[in-house]
Amino acid sequence: MYMRRRSFTRPGNLHVRVWRYMDFTKFVSLLDSRSLHFTRTDKFDDPFEGSWPRTNVELRQKPPADMPQEKQASFIQSTRIIGPLSKGYRRFVFLNCWHMNENESAAMWRLYVKNDAGVAVQSTYSRLREAFNGRDAVYLGPVRYIDYDRDLIDMPYGYDTLCAYIHKRKSFEHEREIRAVVTKEAKVDGEIDWGSNVLSGGLKQPVDMDILVEHVYVAPTAPEWFADLVRSVVANYGYNFTVSPSKLSQGPIF
Repeated sequence: MYMRRRSFTRPGNLHVRVWRYMDFTKFVSLLDSRSLHFTRTDKFDDPFEGSWPRTNVELRQKPPADMPQEKQASFIQSTRIIGPLSKGYRRFVFLNCWHMNENESAAMWRLYVKNDAGVAVQSTYSRLREAFNGRDAVYLGPVRYIDYDRDLIDMPYGYDTLCAYIHKRKSFEHEREIRAVVTKEAKVDGEIDWGSNVLSGGLKQPVDMDILVEHVYVAPTAPEWFADLVRSVVANYGYNFTVSPSKLSQGPIF
């Protein structure tokens, strides 16, 4: 279920539209499983996922100004393990990503739907938040895009390791991402098992589909029969979502 986390901000408009672009097979899986797939962070293509910017790394190596001189060496030694631990912890953090936009995105269609057989599930931030109905805590918030050579991940509420998972490099700003985050630590005798290869294929989080889905759009280049197929499959699973052709398929009026 959705859980509030202070380090995860909310968009100014809680009813802003969010989109998930996918091929037809993933859409059928969503209908059938009534759950969203979360990918393990270290399985993403972006190697910066879950990492910290240079400024944060440099600051963690500086002892507090009021720390006694005799304790500073051990402090610096202890902070050196934060980097390896942060990298290893990515195996226990799982992400599900949405595009925040009031309108369809031609770029997102091209990125995530490689052929005509694709759809975009349109929801809103508030619907997505309320749709999660499983037992696991799901944290939700917009991604912040920063310069990893110059900027700082600020943590006004104290250190939160998940802050690294709601920041990305500025080169990804076009994604305008809303990100859902779940953690699943592998433990042995109450201690984290850092060598575990837990859930390498990801995990699913159950959702109330009637809350989640506001509209389904068919890929701009899809033939008319494909839209009919999507409507038929939706109906066969007992849903009554509105299925429409992409507005990008409409021609201009001169």
